[in-house]
Amino acid sequence: MKSKDCDDFYEGCRARAIMLALEEDRYTGDITTLATIDSRQGGSAVIRAKEDGILAGADVALQVFAACDPKLSVVLHHRDGDRVLCGEIILEVTGKLAPLLVAERTTLNFLQRMSGIATRTRSYVDRVSHTGTKILDTRKTAPGLRYFDKEAVRIGGGTNHRFGLFDMILVKDNHIDASGGIAKAIHRAQSYRKEHKLEVKIETEVRSMDELREALACQPDIILLDNFTPELLREAVHYVRSRGSSPLLEASGNIGMHNVQEIAETGVDFISIGELTHSVKALDLSMTIGLA
Repeated sequence: MKSKDCDDFYEGCRARAIMLALEEDRYTGDITTLATIDSRQGGSAVIRAKEDGILAGADVALQVFAACDPKLSVVLHHRDGDRVLCGEIILEVTGKLAPLLVAERTTLNFLQRMSGIATRTRSYVDRVSHTGTKILDTRKTAPGLRYFDKEAVRIGGGTNHRFGLFDMILVKDNHIDASGGIAKAIHRAQSYRKEHKLEVKIETEVRSMDELREALACQPDIILLDNFTPELLREAVHYVRSRGSSPLLEASGNIGMHNVQEIAETGVDFISIGELTHSVKALDLSMTIGLA
């Protein structure tokens, strides 16, 4: 997929997800607000941090407010990627009170989830900052929210791995076993890429040093070292680099905050962390309404 096509696709995902989030919340209307609030009533609101963290989703919040009422006026006190402290104001919004109330929960849901991901990602990035290793996300995202989950990882300082099944050939254990071995799987992938004129990288998973040696002979772009111990990772890095081979090396499997530094210090290029998006702890934020 060409870059322009990708950008349009991702923007489409973002816009559709925002509208779906609003639709599933209001459906036929916010009957509580309709019942209790004069449609002419003006108001304001502030969103404030209730704990320290990395802000992500400010731009999404702007889109949610605009979708509820384009006349709402939003002032951002912090931008995506900023470190926010407990008690600090993130944004202020003014306008009609009814659309403010409709937007409240959807806005907070996006901001809290994305900021939680960005905060956790930054912790991992900081832990390995003395090395050249990059922290990768995975496809272990909430269904329908992948764009936002991966954007939050990027905002937190991480690196996005493939967005979906279409933008990289990743040969994993099931592909290898079904193809009859690593060499056959990689050769088929390389032939497919050439035949279809795809500008994508080929990555293959390996589960042992024997599989690494077999994969290396086939010259994939990236080799994923799955569930290797730190000792095996060091051996694998040395084996690949001592032969002047060019594949980048990714470590994956049973990696967390407790061992990510040790893994990074083995010299791998990437570490993929599923926890960034599959076990999200939302950042605590709140929205307070005031009357005009």
